[in-house]
Amino acid sequence: MLLGAVLTLLLAHTAFPAAGHLLNHRAGSLDRRPTSFSPGLWPRDGQAALVLGDDRPAASPHERPAPIASLAKVMTAYLTLKRYTLSGTQDGFTSTITADQAQDAARDGAENQSVVAVRAGEQLTERQLLEALLIPSGNNIAWMLAARVSGSDTRFVAEMNAEARALGMDHTIYTDPSGFDPGTVSTAADQLRVFRGAMRFAVFRQIVSMATVTLPVAGTLTNFNPLIADGYAGKTGSDSAAGGCLAFFTHVVVDGGRLTAVGVVLGQGEGSDTSAILAAAGDAAEQLVDSVVSSHPPHTRRKHE
Repeated sequence: MLLGAVLTLLLAHTAFPAAGHLLNHRAGSLDRRPTSFSPGLWPRDGQAALVLGDDRPAASPHERPAPIASLAKVMTAYLTLKRYTLSGTQDGFTSTITADQAQDAARDGAENQSVVAVRAGEQLTERQLLEALLIPSGNNIAWMLAARVSGSDTRFVAEMNAEARALGMDHTIYTDPSGFDPGTVSTAADQLRVFRGAMRFAVFRQIVSMATVTLPVAGTLTNFNPLIADGYAGKTGSDSAAGGCLAFFTHVVVDGGRLTAVGVVLGQGEGSDTSAILAAAGDAAEQLVDSVVSSHPPHTRRKHE
């Protein structure tokens, strides 16, 4: 438990100086110019994208839009934090759960959706809602945040797509704030863009580094990320349409220097067994990072700005 706590604090409070710098280089598609690394172990199936330190991002060949499941919640969190920014220990706004929201959660849970238990009259802060969105991946929480940020589901989905265009995510279509709808599709390269955007917010980095969260009604809930104890913070997505998906960041040592690797893997594993397909996503992420680090030429590594 001590090791897990140390990893959580290390990931949550380590600065990420390269994120804003790289996001300023907006282009219609991922920058395909040669990078100083060439991943030798892209996943055999699915797709992936990765950036190491302040290097240029790289992506697996022949990427096509595909369902991303709960990775859609990264954009939901990003838009929430853009509208209602949190800093330090701030908790942000407070929302009171309505009877309709409690009924919707119970109905969706009966349909085997990923939901966080709530009760009419329960009060949750913005920080708690983001924790419930990103750690146990509550679909119902995504809809609550959409209503709070934009006033309606339709307006929020429109904002998701407008922000995707602004970030250069030209192969992405959002149809819902949770990713439950398989019509929400993207590529690994596009998801890398929004994940790095969300990482500009310290509270986002902190939350996706947490192994568990305790909420008033739902109690203690566990992060689905299979690599959380191994120093990979991030957001998962999984269902039979999307396979196992993982957007992540981790710290690595290259030529004696400490760098941050940020990546996305999509479409890993087969079937609907959540544990199995997320384990496949975790394996793909680790293999990708290991292959990139081992092949990164020491003389090309640049210092962070």
